[in-house]
Amino acid sequence: MPQAITQAVFDRLAGPVAENDLAPGIQRQEPANFLRHVGALIQTKTADGLVDPKLVLSWLLTQGGAGALFVGLLVPIREAGALLPQLFVSDRIRHMPQRKWAWSVGAAAQGLAAAGLGLAGLMLSGWTLGLAICAALAVLAVARSVCSASHKDVLGRTIAKGRRGAVGGLAGSVAAGAVLLFAAVLLSGQVPRKALVLGALALAALLWVGAAALMAGLAEPRAPRDAGHGSGPRAALGQLHHLRDDPRLARFILARGLLTATALAPPYIVLMAGQGARNALTGDLGAMMLASSLAALASSYVWGRLADRSSRRVLILAGLMGASGMGLGLGLDAAGAMAGPWAPALVLFVLNLAHQGVRLGRSTYLVDMARDDLRAAYTSVANTVIGAILLASGAFGALAAIGGPAMTLALFAAMAITAAWVARGLPEA
Repeated sequence: MPQAITQAVFDRLAGPVAENDLAPGIQRQEPANFLRHVGALIQTKTADGLVDPKLVLSWLLTQGGAGALFVGLLVPIREAGALLPQLFVSDRIRHMPQRKWAWSVGAAAQGLAAAGLGLAGLMLSGWTLGLAICAALAVLAVARSVCSASHKDVLGRTIAKGRRGAVGGLAGSVAAGAVLLFAAVLLSGQVPRKALVLGALALAALLWVGAAALMAGLAEPRAPRDAGHGSGPRAALGQLHHLRDDPRLARFILARGLLTATALAPPYIVLMAGQGARNALTGDLGAMMLASSLAALASSYVWGRLADRSSRRVLILAGLMGASGMGLGLGLDAAGAMAGPWAPALVLFVLNLAHQGVRLGRSTYLVDMARDDLRAAYTSVANTVIGAILLASGAFGALAAIGGPAMTLALFAAMAITAAWVARGLPEA
């Protein structure tokens, strides 16, 4: 793309900043870097939506007769597998003079794993399908952890503070539009559902590989080798001292942990609506993806720009919005309105709006608050702690079995309100 056009697009999308904190040489490369970041994230976020374990992979396993055991393993593998390894990989990433290569390798590995998911869905059935899907998803999750541990550091070294939220927000909105199109095709019924799902997995594989190639061309300054840290599990676990040394990081992680309620609540909305697993995963697959995509499309860019002004306030607002959505669900359930098709969709829409705010707010806050030499370590510590929390989140399923989904949703609403209060005590990044 000609430099003049690149600059014009950058000025339109990113806007000015009061003070550019990048090195002079990187400032000149920032417009092209901004577009590369956005282009790569559009591809990876679209691929994420097409390989949604809660919906797409669950449907694929159910259709293939893999059994409930494997369906129940998908979300823990995906979420914990993407977060827990970061404490161990971030130390190696800090030893790399250019961290973009870690991101590119991780994205390419996710593409290969997505191709494996598609091949398994095409060729296998029963318990062998379940094993293959879970194994490929584990590879995808670990590769994602490499991308997550490296991206915030790369973003902070190539995009100026005040523009970083726009990167994720713009990419999220465009990707949501793409997933929205996929959901509309699903709802139309014009294409056999299994063929469409397998085609989506193949497309996701290509998108991840394309993102890897795009990010490889990023102009990233070379960093001196971080000689202050060793390698291996002992050195990695030693990073946990940051929780003690920086109370702001500890408070941020507490707020983020409580805000996981916005991610954990949607399945319980489905339960409250009285939808069985089979109906939720077949007839309503398109409708559920539609609600999620509309929320992301309507809010991601706005949340991103708000996060550039105050990511702390975004966390507060997202927590309160999430609690409001859960309260709406509880109220509609008490009124007997959750049995209809529109009430659950409305609640899911509000919850997904809140979750988009949580995602953009937490990412921008962490990037802005951490120094360059601590950003990768802070990211890995935060994500590892949250991964442990998500790994333990199966206990909420037991609570729902005992007290019902409404009780669990009430607990999530209390968590979201508490998260807003905790975030209120954070300093501005």
